[in-house]
Amino acid sequence: MGLVKVILLAIALVSLAFFGLALQIVLKKNGKFPDTHIGHNREMKKRGIYCAQTLDRMEQAKVKKEQKLKNLKLAK
Repeated sequence: MGLVKVILLAIALVSLAFFGLALQIVLKKNGKFPDTHIGHNREMKKRGIYCAQTLDRMEQAKVKKEQKLKNLKLAK
């Protein structure tokens, strides 16, 4: 009987949390969750801090450019 009470209490707490999040979305002006991704944060960009995906993309572009320059041959 004690296990059933714990499970019901856990379900009640989780549903209360979901209801709170839903209420927050409804009452907010835009109705969206805040964007916490580093790549979309203006202040982080000013400081030169990027997410791992962006840094990887930038490094791949550098390597691709260097490879093009290495393979470049002069025409006579």
